[in-house]
Amino acid sequence: MDISQIINELGEDRENYFNAVAPPIMQTSNFAFKKVADLSKAFEDEMGGYLYSRGLNPTVDILRKKLAALDGAEDCLVFNNGAAAIFAGIFANLKQGDHIVSVKAPYTWVQRMFDVILPRFGVTATYIDGTTIEKWENATTPNTTFYYLESPNSWDFAIQPIQEVAALAKSKGITTLIDNSYCTPLYQKPIEMGIDMAMQTATKYIGGHSDTLGGVLCGSHEMMKKIFDSEYLNIGSGIQPFNAWLLIRGLRTLPARIERITKSTAEVVAYMKQHPKVESILFPLDESFPQYQLAKEQMKGACGLFTFVLKTDKREQVVKFCESLKHIMMAVSWGGHESLVIPKCAGIKPADFDPGNKEHRYIRMYIGLEDPVYLIADIEQALASVE
Repeated sequence: MDISQIINELGEDRENYFNAVAPPIMQTSNFAFKKVADLSKAFEDEMGGYLYSRGLNPTVDILRKKLAALDGAEDCLVFNNGAAAIFAGIFANLKQGDHIVSVKAPYTWVQRMFDVILPRFGVTATYIDGTTIEKWENATTPNTTFYYLESPNSWDFAIQPIQEVAALAKSKGITTLIDNSYCTPLYQKPIEMGIDMAMQTATKYIGGHSDTLGGVLCGSHEMMKKIFDSEYLNIGSGIQPFNAWLLIRGLRTLPARIERITKSTAEVVAYMKQHPKVESILFPLDESFPQYQLAKEQMKGACGLFTFVLKTDKREQVVKFCESLKHIMMAVSWGGHESLVIPKCAGIKPADFDPGNKEHRYIRMYIGLEDPVYLIADIEQALASVE
């Protein structure tokens, strides 16, 4: 299906709501029935119709259909945030005694789940450098039932050989989930490569305006039904109608925003690479990236996120750069209209700062919708302040 049709038409039965161009927000908690038999049917299969907005809602369903189609998946569930989507996708597929193989240093709340929550239920996790298939093979044990991938991740952009990992998992009956937030389905299609579940934080590029949260989980209808009937309904982490409507609005401009962000990022990265105060750049589609060839094979493009290493041996200079920026804000997340920066050392105690460890000098930058000349000027004056 053409992306324009998905974004502008799919799921939008306009004749059902007065031919309005924009869909309505079905801001209701409840749905009425005239027949007891219909109510009974809804009780038996809440995913088969509308009963209570904790489960399905017409506005949310429009979004579900669009997001599933973008991922090339049979079905989709939308959550209040990305952490909830990951939690449900993983928790629904585990039992006591299971073992998980995960990429090292995953998203903070994924690691918290693996290290703190799941061990209480007898589930263990092994972290690996997942950049080669051999690492996955060596870490897999007889009780391994789940692989967790992030490709690329959001700091050093390490990439996993997705198709190979998916094939290995299928040969062993192992369930797979990937965080595809960096690329979005426009630049990478994990479901087509054999991954069971593709997740993305709709908070970022899907929403695009930094005004709502959301988490997307796509996969087979059977898998989504399994999660819907357990973790989704039980925890009550489904997205609300208004937030779903905001994400539908964000989707309208997703291709245009991604295109502009990609072009602007290329200009900023080119400027940063030649600057004498920048030691190195980490960006998947830059030729200097260690996994450049694999990135080109798996990804159609790269969006606005990259990391650079400041050429300094002092934490104070990293701080000075970030605090000298006048227009690029310091904040977590990415994918909105605004450019952002965050230093790795913000999560490291000053006494533990090690200038010999490049990661301690990482500065992650996100390029938004501003003019690249405007952004480069801001970066230039901030770099000028660094000794």
